[in-house]
Amino acid sequence: MWKHYKLELMTLAAGALLAQQPPPAALTITQAVQNALHNYPSIQVSQEQINAAAAGIRLARTAYLPRVDALAQVNRATRNNVFGLLLPQSVIPSMSGPVIGSNNLGTAWGSAIGTLVTWEPFDFGLRRATVAAAAAAEAQSEATLKRTQFEVAAAAADAYLTLVAAQETVRAAQAGVDRTEVIVRTTNALVGAELRPGADASRAEAELAAARTQLIQAQQAVDVARAMVSRFLGIEPAQLAISSTRLLQPPPEESVPALDPAANPFAAEQSAVVEQTKAQLKALERSYFPRFYLQGSAYARGTGAETDGKLLGGVNGLAPSVQDYALGFSVTFPALDLPSVQAREAAQSAAVRAQTARYRQIATDLRAQWNAAVATLQGSRRIAANTPLEVSAARAAVQQATARYQSGLGNIDEVAEAQRLLTQAEIDDALARLGIWRGLLGVAAAAGDLQPFLAEASQ
Repeated sequence: MWKHYKLELMTLAAGALLAQQPPPAALTITQAVQNALHNYPSIQVSQEQINAAAAGIRLARTAYLPRVDALAQVNRATRNNVFGLLLPQSVIPSMSGPVIGSNNLGTAWGSAIGTLVTWEPFDFGLRRATVAAAAAAEAQSEATLKRTQFEVAAAAADAYLTLVAAQETVRAAQAGVDRTEVIVRTTNALVGAELRPGADASRAEAELAAARTQLIQAQQAVDVARAMVSRFLGIEPAQLAISSTRLLQPPPEESVPALDPAANPFAAEQSAVVEQTKAQLKALERSYFPRFYLQGSAYARGTGAETDGKLLGGVNGLAPSVQDYALGFSVTFPALDLPSVQAREAAQSAAVRAQTARYRQIATDLRAQWNAAVATLQGSRRIAANTPLEVSAARAAVQQATARYQSGLGNIDEVAEAQRLLTQAEIDDALARLGIWRGLLGVAAAAGDLQPFLAEASQ
């Protein structure tokens, strides 16, 4: 019993703490977009891609540095050597020293230590082109980040508007339920007084059930829209609260600025892709040239074997005792690589043309999207100018139908139809105002700049 009493006390305490917690602050559409830009994972993915591209630039620049290779080894091996040639391979160890004419399986210690420094003083622009290609990749990653940020911001703003529209639909549907409940009470009173047939009460109850179903569907749409907004913010839907007062008023009518497709982040990203493919092509064009290397080497070797075939024994050979150094200049040229280089250049040239054509396609699509958004905005303004008349007429129709029914001149069907028309008119009026904001968002999305829309929506 004490445990049960203690559990009740803990439950009451937890409930009291929850009740004392302040409700979540209501977010404006601008705050929702800013939170989405901060929390949505795809933006973090693009940021890490920029970091990887920046590391790629640093890697390409290391080609300007000299290469230093160091070697140290100790071995115990036989010393037999023969005249003859071996083609280049990596299986049989190399042997140095004179041919002693014996086939002795006795072993001796051997050791070696040395360094080789290689530096390419000039390369006909290959390293510069490689660094430029890496820089173009970084620029493309930065453009991808901006496109991702813009895409997330536009999607978050659209989801926010959808949530506002769903909430307004719930408000209108709730008003419809309230009006229908009044009609049900009125009808029941008239039926009870035997002034109306019992069928009218059944019809009124059916209308009330239909209105409640519409309300439940609207509430379901709110829950879905709330979940869509919450996924951009990284919070639970129950923690989301929005402040949509400004969005319930139509924005002032302003002229739409001209479209510049190149300013859109989608077009800018594709332009960066084109530049990246061009930079890669330039690097390929600089690859079929001789490679010149300045090389210097210093090394020492030790051996426990004499040139006459005798062994020194003991630990002789474990320490390098003979030193050499060398300084030289090497040239390599892949003479027969020309067909493969030309094939790669042809493939890369085709990639450049394809990406350039894709840029033109994106510009065309953005122009079509902008034209459609402008048409939608203009149509939404005309609809929003007409819906107040629709609401006013529908309210008058409800009043008239209700009065006729109560006086015995009308029937329940007229009242029910008038009620449905008023509910739909109120929904249309709320959505018409939000339709203007959605049209403005569409124009801003096509133009590639959401800041004017967000500034207007947050006033």
